[in-house]
Amino acid sequence: MTKLFGVSLAVLTAAATLTVVPAASASAANCSYPADVLNLTNWKETLPIGSDEKPKEVTQPDLATYSIDPWFKANSACDGVQFRAAVNGVTTSGSGYPRSELREMTNNGSDTASWSATDGTHTMTIDEAITALPAEKPQVVAGQIHDASDDVTVFRLEGSKLYVTNGDTTHYKLVTDSYTLGTRFQAKFVASGGEIKAYYNGTLEATLDNSSDGLYFKAGAYTQANCTNSSPCEDSNYGQVIIYGLSHTATADNRCHDAGSVRPN
Repeated sequence: MTKLFGVSLAVLTAAATLTVVPAASASAANCSYPADVLNLTNWKETLPIGSDEKPKEVTQPDLATYSIDPWFKANSACDGVQFRAAVNGVTTSGSGYPRSELREMTNNGSDTASWSATDGTHTMTIDEAITALPAEKPQVVAGQIHDASDDVTVFRLEGSKLYVTNGDTTHYKLVTDSYTLGTRFQAKFVASGGEIKAYYNGTLEATLDNSSDGLYFKAGAYTQANCTNSSPCEDSNYGQVIIYGLSHTATADNRCHDAGSVRPN
């Protein structure tokens, strides 16, 4: 029998099979809820449903066993979570746009996160793909840092142009002008030392000065359109994001806290 470095090809083939097959089977068998795909321990979910200016929020421990089609669910491959917000969706009191979006929490999801860009290092990494944009105003936010009153910086897609924003400067940094829907990419924010750095697929795209308090991460689909500027005013007109991996960590006083990481498949 042919050997490679003293190991038979039959042994190598068997080892490869044992590594791959059980992982795929486990993924398929444990995919009833988004929390089976992503670690949502320190997040809460805001949905584009509910009553006027009072969208439904799902917190822990309910979030661990919550799913609602099509707004927030595991995808058919069980390797990602679908976030969808239609233009006719319910909005928060502070925004005219609908969202299906996670908000950073702490203490196993019991408290809202609130931190400063000058204290420690706060990092969020999203492995994601934007898969749908609303008609007429094809815009969606797919990850952001927010403060007590407004967004600080976001990854924002407008048609095929992906930007990193800086406050109200929506076109602060053009990341790419040729984004194709469904393309998987990594978005990352790192806040430390009074600066926020934004990375796209591992490349630093923007550095923003920021010393604010009350900051927190958000991830999902925040559709930047509603029934006043996008038609049809129906569930079929929406923005959508698939998140395949999500983590956020905080380091302070030389200690690292894993605030919520990717659920292994």
